[in-house]
Amino acid sequence: MAVLNGPLSCFEQMDDVQFTHWTSLLEERTGMHLPKERRSFLETSLGLRMKEIGIQDFSAYYHHLQSEKNGEREWLTLVDRLTVHETRFFRHEPSLEFLEEVILPRIFESEPERKKIQIWSAGCSTGEEAYTLGMIATQFIKKLSKHCYLAVTGMDISIPALVTARKAVYEQYKVRHVPERYLEHYFVEQDNGRYQIIDTLKKRVCFVPFNIIDMKKTLLEPMDIIFCQNVLIYFNRDRRKQIIHQLVQRLRPGGFLVLGAGESLSNPHSELEKVDFPNSLAFFKKLNE
Repeated sequence: MAVLNGPLSCFEQMDDVQFTHWTSLLEERTGMHLPKERRSFLETSLGLRMKEIGIQDFSAYYHHLQSEKNGEREWLTLVDRLTVHETRFFRHEPSLEFLEEVILPRIFESEPERKKIQIWSAGCSTGEEAYTLGMIATQFIKKLSKHCYLAVTGMDISIPALVTARKAVYEQYKVRHVPERYLEHYFVEQDNGRYQIIDTLKKRVCFVPFNIIDMKKTLLEPMDIIFCQNVLIYFNRDRRKQIIHQLVQRLRPGGFLVLGAGESLSNPHSELEKVDFPNSLAFFKKLNE
């Protein structure tokens, strides 16, 4: 996911009232919680953007974002600046092993004649996770010799990140963690040294702008698999519960929810049952009785 960036050196200092206004605005619009320890990061990030557009102080910039004429477009730019797209292909191996060794086998064992698999990458950033899930699922379906349609949906709050994801072209260093068998089958090396995702996979993965606190506005069919890794850690406890509830509502009974391994949650939802797998955090949505 696009997540709040790391600390930066201070540009100028904002007072307590200004800090409260800015953190309230961020939490209201994105749901992200910014503690007092991140004040210098916020000051510097805002200062860099203000310098670019010629605004002198935090209050003036705050009011600029409220304006109907330019505020919405500037907000999209600012959100992208406040986030870092921390992701890579085949990023968390235990979760991917869980997908290949547990989730996909269980889905086809419970429904051998299944004709469609729906996967959602929530907080997909620049697309690496969504394409990774697509590659693994495609390979699994091929091994079974099944005629099963695969659809992967990647969603993120950052519009520039989604533009990169849709292009599906990555620098050489971006594909360094891709296993050779996947690199050969799902990428084409271009003359400039970049790597392009092949069209057959690209057509199976779509990308949609998405704010995880506004899931009620998101029209999605019930998903078989939802990956939402390292997203919840940026929200307070109450917001996490709300997000989990919304995710569960969009998960098909018998489907799986995979979170970041470090996102410790006790009894996240009454409809979820934890599935034990080494170094991963995953849940099964109970079947309707």
